[in-house]
Amino acid sequence: MSELEKKPFDFMGFRKAASVLSIALIIASIALLAVRGLNLGMDFTGGTSVEFEYAEAPSLENIRSQLDEGGFDNFVVQNFGSDTTILIRLAEAGNDELAVEVADALQKGGAEFELISSEFIGSQVGEQLKEDSGLGLLLALAVVLIYVGMRFQFKFGIASVIPLAHDVIIVLGVFALFQWTFDLTVLAALLAVIGYSLNDTIVVADRIRENFRKMRVGDAWDIINTSIHQTISRTINTSGTTLVVLFALYLFGGEAINNFALALIIGVLVGTYSSIYVSANLLIALGVSREDMMLPVKEGAAGEEEDEEPPEWLNRM
Repeated sequence: MSELEKKPFDFMGFRKAASVLSIALIIASIALLAVRGLNLGMDFTGGTSVEFEYAEAPSLENIRSQLDEGGFDNFVVQNFGSDTTILIRLAEAGNDELAVEVADALQKGGAEFELISSEFIGSQVGEQLKEDSGLGLLLALAVVLIYVGMRFQFKFGIASVIPLAHDVIIVLGVFALFQWTFDLTVLAALLAVIGYSLNDTIVVADRIRENFRKMRVGDAWDIINTSIHQTISRTINTSGTTLVVLFALYLFGGEAINNFALALIIGVLVGTYSSIYVSANLLIALGVSREDMMLPVKEGAAGEEEDEEPPEWLNRM
């Protein structure tokens, strides 16, 4: 029984609904980014970080309560290297006097600690980080387009890069919607989302190319459906195991990596969807065909026998 006779699930039968959903999510995300914007963290806006060394491991919740009572806001408290080392990051700019004020607020808790260091990050550095991060994302997408275009075919390159941009924009839109803090850890998560989504897209694209060359019947719609059907179990297994790890990181990893895990969770979910529907949908829209997958004929291979001179014994006859 051939692949087409098995009648795989008609994934492409939902391509129009998927197109409407993707376009709506993209428009909503762009609107949220334009209206609400991202809640940029201290890495991009500037601020102050203060490091303390405690005699015994303190409770992070108690430290947060002490800072609230001290009149501080927009801060992040996290362990730094060990359970006794505490790093406090504040959005407000300051100097050594601000570090002393933080220490005074913490002394009310009665715990023994020592002020280790205090650093200030200027807004100019934050602006440069914003520019560099944006260029980094664009460069990553450009490299992907070139690689996939050379590895497969230019239509596959377009059908791989647009889903990656689709995933990144939706993740940014969710962060803008809920005003979760966007810092360098979230930027790292976006780059990881690009890599994860690309890997899944490449697996599907490779099977599509293989089936275009192997299957003798069926149009692009049938071949893409069959290819997705053959790779869907791998996609679900990979996404499922990845999400288990990410949820564990979110629940038990602490405040420092919560937003990192959130960005990856959203990215994996959206990336799994886009590798099935956005990428394959674009291939059909771009008119991918069996001719696009044909192997190039080596120069001189065709007509070689016609150009060959007849043997000498034949000329003597």
